[in-house]
Amino acid sequence: MTALARSCAEDVQCPPGLVPECEEPIQLPAATHTLSYLAHFGLTEAPFGLTPDTDFFYASPPHQEALNTLLYALENGEGFIKIVGAVGTGKTLLCRTLLARLPAHFHAVYLPNPALEPIGMLFAVAAELGFKLSGKESVFRVHKAIQLRLLDLAKRDLHVVMIVDEAQAVSLESLETIRLLSNLETEKRKLLSIVLLGQPELDSQLEAIPQLKTRISFQDRLRPLTREELAAYLAHRLGRAGYRADGVALFGPPALGLLYQASAGVPRIVNVIAHKALMLAYGKGLNRVGRREVRQAAQDTPSASRVGRIGGYPVWAALVVLAVVMAASGFYFKV
Repeated sequence: MTALARSCAEDVQCPPGLVPECEEPIQLPAATHTLSYLAHFGLTEAPFGLTPDTDFFYASPPHQEALNTLLYALENGEGFIKIVGAVGTGKTLLCRTLLARLPAHFHAVYLPNPALEPIGMLFAVAAELGFKLSGKESVFRVHKAIQLRLLDLAKRDLHVVMIVDEAQAVSLESLETIRLLSNLETEKRKLLSIVLLGQPELDSQLEAIPQLKTRISFQDRLRPLTREELAAYLAHRLGRAGYRADGVALFGPPALGLLYQASAGVPRIVNVIAHKALMLAYGKGLNRVGRREVRQAAQDTPSASRVGRIGGYPVWAALVVLAVVMAASGFYFKV
C-alpha cells in the first residue's frame, strides 16, 4: 500500500471565508501485474514500466547530481531552482524522488500539471496549502491567504517548496504569477522556494521574463545515459524487480549495444524497447534477450532510432500471438 498525505497546520490564520482543509492519508493499492514472462525470467514485477516509480529510481551521475543540487539549494533556502531535460530523460521520476526524500521540515506544494491561467495557478497553490475554495474568491483574498499560510509555516520552522513539473507548459502570465509569489519573504528568509522542472523550451520562456531568469540561483540539466550507465540502469531495474543474474546478464553485450543505439540512452525509450524485447524473448522460449529481439522491439517503437530491418513477422504480430497464448493459458493483467 502506498500512502499519500498532506499535512495541515492547526490554528492557521487566514482571511474570513477561507478555511484550511485537513485531509486524511489517501491509501492507494500498489499496482500488481500477473504476466507470464515475469515468472519465466524470475521477476516479481515488471522492471520497465513507464509510470514514475521511485522504487526504481537509478542514481546515474546526471540524475544524482541534479538531486544533490536540488536538496542542497533547498536546504539553503534558495528562491528559484531549475532542472531542464529533454523528453524521456527522467524529470518526473526525479521530481517524485525529490518529494520522497525531502526532510521532515519541508512542506511540499506539488503542481504536476501546471498548464493553468494565473488565477488557476493561485487556486492550485492555495489548495495544496490546505484551503477549501469555492472558486468565487478574489485574487487579493487568495493571495493574502497564501501569504498568511506561509508566514504561519515559517513561524514553525517549516520550509515550503513549490515544485512545478512540466514547467515548459506554464504560460508567461502564469510564470509571472509564480515570480510574484516568490516575492513573499520575511526580513530573514524567503517564505517559498520554487523548483521548475521542464523541457528545454522552458529556457526560451524564461528569456521573456528577465526578472524571473535572474532569480534562478541553481540549475542543472539532465542528459541521456551513456552506454556504461545504460548497462548499470538495466541491472538496477532488473534487480529491483527480483531478477537474480547469477553472473549472466539478461541483456548480453550485443543486445545492450543495439538497445543503446536504438534508444540513444533516453530512459523512457529504453523502457519501452526493453519491455517489448523481454516479451519477445519469452514468446520464443529464450532465457536471454538477444539482438534480434531488441531489433524487432525497436522497429515497433516510433521514438526509437532506426536500426535496420530483419526478416520475419513484425513485432506487433508476435505480441498479438503471445497475448492469445497468454489468454488461453489463463494469464492476465491485474491493475
